[in-house]
Amino acid sequence: MAVFAVISAGGILFDDRTLVGAAIWAKPFKFAVSFVAYALSLAWMLSLLPRGRRLGWWAGTVVTAAGVLEMVLITLQVVRGRQSHFNQETPFDAAVFQAMGLTVVILWLGALAIAVLLLRARFLDSATAWAVRLSSLIALAGAAVGFLMVQPTPDQLAATDPPVVGAHSVGVPDGGPSLPVTGWASTGGDLRVAHFFGMHALQLLPLLLLALTALAPHFPRLADPRVRLRLTLTAATAYAATFALLTWQALRGQPLLHPDTTTLTAAALVTTTTALATFLSLRGPSPSPTTPSPTHP
Repeated sequence: MAVFAVISAGGILFDDRTLVGAAIWAKPFKFAVSFVAYALSLAWMLSLLPRGRRLGWWAGTVVTAAGVLEMVLITLQVVRGRQSHFNQETPFDAAVFQAMGLTVVILWLGALAIAVLLLRARFLDSATAWAVRLSSLIALAGAAVGFLMVQPTPDQLAATDPPVVGAHSVGVPDGGPSLPVTGWASTGGDLRVAHFFGMHALQLLPLLLLALTALAPHFPRLADPRVRLRLTLTAATAYAATFALLTWQALRGQPLLHPDTTTLTAAALVTTTTALATFLSLRGPSPSPTTPSPTHP
């Protein structure tokens, strides 16, 4: 995927073609970079398994093979100058998109197998165990948002043999005004926001735990594993709630940066609840220093 990212970056620099309002090589570049982070996280999580490593190796291999095939098909369509996702314009384009859909399902099932192994595994540190388990489950939910994108829009349902079936955007056509860099719709809902946010729980929640562990020598409360566990559970719950809120916002056709009063109220509720839970997680007596046991002859 790192190689794909370099090739795609070169394409962005030297190929001036555009597709659906964006540089034609932007999609494979973003997919490749995302796969790099995703694969590194899965590899680290698989290394934590005390048992079931053989099954985990096979599940990881399935994820790898499906991811590579997905990138090959996306790049094939870029070279042809054709839209990769939702394209039903010709029988070949439709076959390519169907193959991409199959690879996504296989990749999701491989990641599900890894999540099940992580749920069954026993870890020495409860905070690490739950950070790994919950982040993998949220990432699965984030990946599943992609299945919502393949549903036809009202305009597509009303048309006869539409060349495109499915969309990233909700309430506005794909390829309209968008946010810089990400390409997310700026005048309507965009399911890619929740898709991106959910999948990258796989990196952000474990990174939070690593930060808490690194800060433990400087903050006595964080040295208590029970405090780190409570903070991890709080962060995972807040992350899942925010993911649900982003999905709900997109399905209602709202731009990410222009939420309505209902969305803002829900966001304020999530923020307030998270702050209160964080405060309660940090409350309580600091862990007392351990007293060395007497030496016996």
